[in-house]
Amino acid sequence: MHFDWAPEEAEFRRDLRAFLEAELPADFDGFAMEPEEQKEFSKHFAKKLAEKRWLTPAWPREYGGLAQGPWEQLILSEEMVEHGEPRTAQYMCVNWVGPALILAGAEEQKAYHLNRISRGDVVWCQGFSEPGAGSDLASLRTRAVRDGDDYIINGEKIWTSYADTADYCFLLARTDTEGGKHGGISIFLVPTDAPGVTITEIPSIFSKGAFNQCVFKDLRAPAEWRLGPENGGWPIIRQLLVNERVGVARFRRANTFLAKIGEAAREAGLLDDPIVIDALAKGQAACDAARVLIYRVVDERAKGKAPDVTAYTYRVATIRSERAVYEAAMAVEGAGGVLKGSLGAMQFGHALAAGVATGTLEMQLNLIARAVIGRKAQ
Repeated sequence: MHFDWAPEEAEFRRDLRAFLEAELPADFDGFAMEPEEQKEFSKHFAKKLAEKRWLTPAWPREYGGLAQGPWEQLILSEEMVEHGEPRTAQYMCVNWVGPALILAGAEEQKAYHLNRISRGDVVWCQGFSEPGAGSDLASLRTRAVRDGDDYIINGEKIWTSYADTADYCFLLARTDTEGGKHGGISIFLVPTDAPGVTITEIPSIFSKGAFNQCVFKDLRAPAEWRLGPENGGWPIIRQLLVNERVGVARFRRANTFLAKIGEAAREAGLLDDPIVIDALAKGQAACDAARVLIYRVVDERAKGKAPDVTAYTYRVATIRSERAVYEAAMAVEGAGGVLKGSLGAMQFGHALAAGVATGTLEMQLNLIARAVIGRKAQ
């Protein structure tokens, strides 16, 4: 069995890596930037990617892409994350907002939004989680009531990253309360500066603006803002969530950070400490496991399969890799790992966020169990 990269894939990685090393400062870390700084940098950098069609290489050519396959998409994610993720919020536009528009958008929506995304001119946030509807997304209660040619939207979204700097919100709202919780959901493409939208920061231990509350009060949304059919949002959402769960190669960032921890252990003379060696080995094993699993997801995509269960399994593995790397940092730094600026403190945010973003660890395990038990029962 052949596990090496195809020549064109290896060439794409070399070219992309050379570009990133030439364009980015040493030790660049987009994850550590403040939201406004992220937005300005990403728009500037995204234009350079867009000139090469590397911002949206997996998209069809008519929408600004290169029609590349899933393996090139993974290469892009791996290299971007290893170099500090200079796209910042743009990866969400590319990995799921754009594909949703390509899948279900009207021609007018595609012409307007896809061009802006492929040029890097716009930032999106996702209006998904609500109080009482986080992991159980289909329990959302934000309402969109038809009023002539418009919808009147009322509700609240929380934990919304990038909302304070986003130009648009990819909003989920309930348009039917009678068709079951999965059957009455619609998607709306909402400008964040529209009357009736209020965005407030939720204070947290993370950087300023990491989480936000979005309140929709009598927002009048023209029917043209709806993406796809009324009450037909859930099938689109399910496909998007698979993209989002594997869209960022978090294991690659964790593995790169683990190398820094290993170097710190060497400099501190701790490489003969069995506790440190055990923690470093567990971190490396967890990162390698996540890498193998995401490659399996990509292989299934390349073969035209829907990798739902495999994607859930990968998400569990990548959460565990982030946490294992945090444990390694604490094994090396001890109590010093809680101090600001330490390796432990820097990794803590990633380890914590990994188990919440795009669905909690517990939710992923439940989805896996439901799929496996359901299959056996049949």
